[in-house]
Amino acid sequence: MPLQPFSPDDLAAQPLERAATIPSAWYTDPEIAAFERHAVFGRTWQYVGHASRLAAAGDFLADSVAGQPIIVVRDCEGEIRAFYNVCQHRGGPLAMEPCGRVKMLQCKYHGWTYRLDGSLRGVPRFDRSELFDKRDFGLVPVRLEQWEGLLYVDLSGVAPALEDTFAGIRERVAGLSPASSTFHHRDVHDVACNWKAYVDNFLEGYHIPLVHPELASVLDYRAYVTETAGAHSLQHSPLRAGGVYGDGDAFYYFVFPNTMLNILPGRVQVNRVDPAGAGACRVAFDYYYHDVKGEEARRRIAADVAFSNDVQAEDADICAHVQRGLASNGYDRGRFSPECEAGVHHFQGLLKRAYAAGMDAG
Repeated sequence: MPLQPFSPDDLAAQPLERAATIPSAWYTDPEIAAFERHAVFGRTWQYVGHASRLAAAGDFLADSVAGQPIIVVRDCEGEIRAFYNVCQHRGGPLAMEPCGRVKMLQCKYHGWTYRLDGSLRGVPRFDRSELFDKRDFGLVPVRLEQWEGLLYVDLSGVAPALEDTFAGIRERVAGLSPASSTFHHRDVHDVACNWKAYVDNFLEGYHIPLVHPELASVLDYRAYVTETAGAHSLQHSPLRAGGVYGDGDAFYYFVFPNTMLNILPGRVQVNRVDPAGAGACRVAFDYYYHDVKGEEARRRIAADVAFSNDVQAEDADICAHVQRGLASNGYDRGRFSPECEAGVHHFQGLLKRAYAAGMDAG
């Protein structure tokens, strides 16, 4: 893509107290949105689900990552593998549903079949083909690692180890991690803003009193703090006694570029923010709970989902208004509140580094 939108000043790192926000064009330019597909999403860890959803051989999850079709499957030896969800015959899909269980992977176009380890098994009506070796036509693998049961794929193969990306989080949320939770369901929300505007919004509590009055009543906003470290940041707040979540603490983690871990007593919510063009995004909400059995657990889950949906509706509304402002003639760059927007500054710094690395990679 043309590199004119990125000047040295745009990509330069500045301390929080002096830094300006990224240019508004980065939220609205279709060329930048196309560039991000490989420079950001194609070179980082992308969340696809939880290992517990692949309990038996043949269980699979199918998804799209940076515009690429991916399938994750547990093989007959118990190993979880990831491949491009693409038959090596003529590009047909192996799975068209988001999840399921199969004995083998079969192309839905012409019926080629693959073992769960990705090797080619059957090729109907290919007896007359010459110089054809099945060993040359196995599925193309994708790098996969997991952290606390969360499955991530890296299309590029160059992302740092996933354990390094999440360094320090496990120790901070001991006893509350996704590894000790059960997947409940996924909700998907379409939001009329660039994915970065949605992430910016997540990364600061500055807007909570105005946009989320009910959430403000649950959190002890006076003790709300933001910490940044490496590829992730944390917003942390004690919970007010008597609220919907009871006593304890709220941990809101962001892992670059587009994963959010919302960890509260009894539940973990994993969000993935995917671009849907320059001015829209799609956010997947995966809900995990420590206790899913019994009437009391069902009541708590229903209350949590309703509360989360209300907060999401408020965020979607304000983010849509912000997107219109970013696209207007009346705005280009702003400044950061050192007290409230360290997380946004940290994210935008990581974004600049990703842009620079993507430009170098071509």
